[in-house]
Amino acid sequence: MLKTESINSPEDKVDVGVQIKEIHIRRMTKKWASCSSKGRLTFDPVLLDESKKKRTEAVLHELLHLRYPNHGKMFHLALNEYRRKSNA
Repeated sequence: MLKTESINSPEDKVDVGVQIKEIHIRRMTKKWASCSSKGRLTFDPVLLDESKKKRTEAVLHELLHLRYPNHGKMFHLALNEYRRKSNA
């Protein structure tokens, strides 16, 4: 069953400064989401059954990968900064 809580409220908006070209929803066997270097984000529909916090984290994670393609220091610094801002 899909949760119906809003994911479009103003407090959910985060500007990561990246261009999204496409968003796809498809079954994935080993992860909730992925992104391509061309700006395509793909999400597993199972993510919709997760908590709002986990959905937001997955979206933020993939958006940041469009700016920082690996899980290096800059990726983690940016991720932690956005997490800190969202908890303020």
